[in-house]
Amino acid sequence: MAISSDVLRGHLESIILTLIKEKDRYGYEIVNEIKARTDGSFVMKEATLYAMVQRLERKEVIDSYIGDKSHGKKRRYYTITPLGKAYLKEKQVEWKELKAIMALFMEGKS
Repeated sequence: MAISSDVLRGHLESIILTLIKEKDRYGYEIVNEIKARTDGSFVMKEATLYAMVQRLERKEVIDSYIGDKSHGKKRRYYTITPLGKAYLKEKQVEWKELKAIMALFMEGKS
């Protein structure tokens, strides 16, 4: 079953930051990694990704740099900043709290 983008919209920053924290990545790689990890149940559009990374750069939680040439083109890689690592930790705490609240209603008594 495909996951509605509305459900994940509030968590896209956390997903992207988590992937970039693992290693520096370029845009198409991020899109493909999300698709692979969700077994294709969530596919992020590249336009959505690029809007998100621009927003994350403005917040100074990620930086970007031009990497080596690949397939005739240089790629822009994204890397997490120290501020980004702290921001991601906050988002992880927020996620745990949200998950606990949702469990009260979604998994609680019927």
